[in-house]
Amino acid sequence: MAYNSAKLALPDYSHPKSPHKFTQPQLVTCLVLKEFFKKDYRGVEAILTDSSDLQKILELKEIPHYTTLQKSAARLLRKDKMDKLIQSILYAARKSRIQKKVVDLAAVDSTGFESRHISSYFVKRRDRDKSKPYQTTTYTRFPKLGLVADTANHLIISAQTGRGPKPDVAEFKPALAEALKFKGIKCITADAGYDSESNHIFARLLKKVRSIIPPKVGRPTDKLPSGKFRKLMTVNFPKEIYGQRWQVETVNSMIKRNLNSFLRAKTFWSQSRELMLKVFTHNIMIVWCS
Repeated sequence: MAYNSAKLALPDYSHPKSPHKFTQPQLVTCLVLKEFFKKDYRGVEAILTDSSDLQKILELKEIPHYTTLQKSAARLLRKDKMDKLIQSILYAARKSRIQKKVVDLAAVDSTGFESRHISSYFVKRRDRDKSKPYQTTTYTRFPKLGLVADTANHLIISAQTGRGPKPDVAEFKPALAEALKFKGIKCITADAGYDSESNHIFARLLKKVRSIIPPKVGRPTDKLPSGKFRKLMTVNFPKEIYGQRWQVETVNSMIKRNLNSFLRAKTFWSQSRELMLKVFTHNIMIVWCS
């Protein structure tokens, strides 16, 4: 599934004078296998070496060295190429009737990832003050992934990477605009962290997408919130439709359970590429299992 999607999205070679030792679809699929088996570059090289079936499916005449895979990741997992790959797997999902041409209900959410491979137990460390047995170390910055997911099938329509912690409210507009490049969306829902009148205006008036976002609750008051659409959410909130927003939480859980909640990459751009590879691999697994 990954190999076929990559062949539809990318040419075999990036340049006529490239070595032509491995094709771009072959290398992309090797990177997907790395995420699927939860391995590093050396680990997936070992799996490919031991598996004649994988070599046959990927039409590999020889096994790519782990440094080849590392360098190809920096080249093949860039934003422009990842957009093509995600568009390709979404096309395969629509062709297989897993996903509709226009999504009835989408949900947006974000989640954080661990920036290194460590056990949560070791996040706790001894405090200098021996009267307190342990203290929890809070890391000030962490990789953050924002998702727009189809609530009907858990496919990710679009994803954006960044650094946390930061407010979610500013991420709604770029997330929706990115998703609409790939799929039509009738309705989108988000939690109260994305609540603002400008987000409703952007979705409903500019993009013609119905937005369902519960208004933030501050101090107890009988006054309605400011803004036409925030008032509408207070007076006539569609709880039944909003209840499906939890499907995007399931998507976050699926990624972390199936593909790990930590990143091996260290730099920001490497972490961003690894997150986008997780998104593509997740969609591959959804289509493959359906």
